[in-house]
Amino acid sequence: MKTCIVAIAAAMLVASAFGAFAQDVKEILAPKGKLRVGVYYGSPTSMLRDHKTNEVHGLSYDLGEELARRLNVSFEQVNYQRISDVLEGMKAGDVDFTVSNSTPARAVSVTFSQHLLTIELGYLVTTASPITTVADIQKPGLRIGVTQGSTSQGTIPKLLPNAIVVPAESYKRGIEMLEHGEIDTYATNKPILFEMSDQMPGSRVLDGRWGEEHLAVAIPKGREAALEYIQHFIQDVQTNGLLAQSVERSGLRGTVKAK
Repeated sequence: MKTCIVAIAAAMLVASAFGAFAQDVKEILAPKGKLRVGVYYGSPTSMLRDHKTNEVHGLSYDLGEELARRLNVSFEQVNYQRISDVLEGMKAGDVDFTVSNSTPARAVSVTFSQHLLTIELGYLVTTASPITTVADIQKPGLRIGVTQGSTSQGTIPKLLPNAIVVPAESYKRGIEMLEHGEIDTYATNKPILFEMSDQMPGSRVLDGRWGEEHLAVAIPKGREAALEYIQHFIQDVQTNGLLAQSVERSGLRGTVKAK
């Protein structure tokens, strides 16, 4: 009997501690009483709209909704034009959660979880382009479009020093630049390239890759006390099918590997 009482007391103590921990995590991750999820339109890694069902999906959007549900706080979508703007919003204190390529440069300003997914980086060309392989991109003088403020903007000049890098303010502008012949190709992660290609009949995402992006959950600096909770959250959605469902609903393409 005494052993049973001790066991029950210990269980109650653990439950009480867990409840207090959960409450602390809520206050850390959602200090405004809601989870402000930073998203940018047009990428399955962030947020896009299914034109058939009119539903909104994307890794940042879906995982943000799930985390808000678990924290028992409201979900607030905070819109930006591109990922660099989302991260600036996080630095400014306007965003609590997003999914981003976890680079050392970005880790200076935000805190990342372990890797969520790994995706390929590639190139998009128009139907009339003479470029047929990744090797063709090595030709000097090619005009390569990249998203302004993206990791690609910083990487492509080092990878292809003889190329002309042309920043675009958004993926929509990138499509216009390709269609109007202002650039020869567009470089970013393949999930975005496939979304762009869907809007450009006959365009091609080239086979092969020039690198990888390691996506992770990003939270503001100073909230590292909640990182263990985020790590368990990531492990859970990777194993219980929620991440796979989000990938499928978002139509995320481009050699996606769970880590």
